[in-house]
Amino acid sequence: MILRAPAKLNLCLFVGPTREDGLHELASIFEPLELADELEVEETSATGDEVVCPQIPGPNLVEKALAAMREEGWDSPHLRVEISKHVPIAAGLGGGSADAAAVLRIARGQIEGLRALAASVGADVPSQLTPRPCLVSGAGEVVEPIPPPADHGVVLVPQSMGLTTAEVYAEADRLGLARGEAEIEVIRQKLRDAVIDGSSPLSYPEHLVNDLQEAAISLRPEIAEALSALSEAAGAAHAMVTGSGPTAFGLFADRASAERAADQLRADFPSAVATGPLPPRAEVGPAESS
Repeated sequence: MILRAPAKLNLCLFVGPTREDGLHELASIFEPLELADELEVEETSATGDEVVCPQIPGPNLVEKALAAMREEGWDSPHLRVEISKHVPIAAGLGGGSADAAAVLRIARGQIEGLRALAASVGADVPSQLTPRPCLVSGAGEVVEPIPPPADHGVVLVPQSMGLTTAEVYAEADRLGLARGEAEIEVIRQKLRDAVIDGSSPLSYPEHLVNDLQEAAISLRPEIAEALSALSEAAGAAHAMVTGSGPTAFGLFADRASAERAADQLRADFPSAVATGPLPPRAEVGPAESS
């Protein structure tokens, strides 16, 4: 079978205090994108599961997900999973989490507590079990579906070198960027109010904030050049960093505008890519449901 693992865009990311487990409370709007990895899954006669991903030679979250499924008693024949990466790696777009979530979807209906299992694999994995727009809280494990947004386009500008989530959060802590718990709760309610009618994110620019952006730019100053190019040269209505970076993105009124902007940017940023929100009910893998 072929599974699709859509990238996710953080339309905002507000960072709260550190929890006892070492993770930060957060408030975020996640939007799945048409840009996606593809996973080819087939049964194998080998004595264990096998994960092949030429772009990531070491361990990845798909292996962790399969191991967690087996520990829960999932007795499917052993699988060979080959990952074709289209989502930039270590880019703040949740590609690894999306891949793990895609594999976990195979066991939907066969394993109890699949969402809790997903949370044990990675903080972003639960939100991607069913790729759809959502309001995310906790440390990523609390997922509230929200209405699909009105049409808009997205241009992504990845960097040649990635950033790990851990190092960006460490830099954010050093810079003292975290908000208080009460403030985060107020922000969550404001975000719910903003998205309830399925408006385009361009209609609530005051909420399009990434508390990790300063930390990401501190570690990769060249991100600021991409943000400037998106806003000033390409005419993005809003530009910011997604997730823990280092990918910068710009929002446009529609996909056609995003395509034109990406074409313009590629002279200086060859990896610029235009995409858009994943259409509602798009096929991503087995047993996909809302």
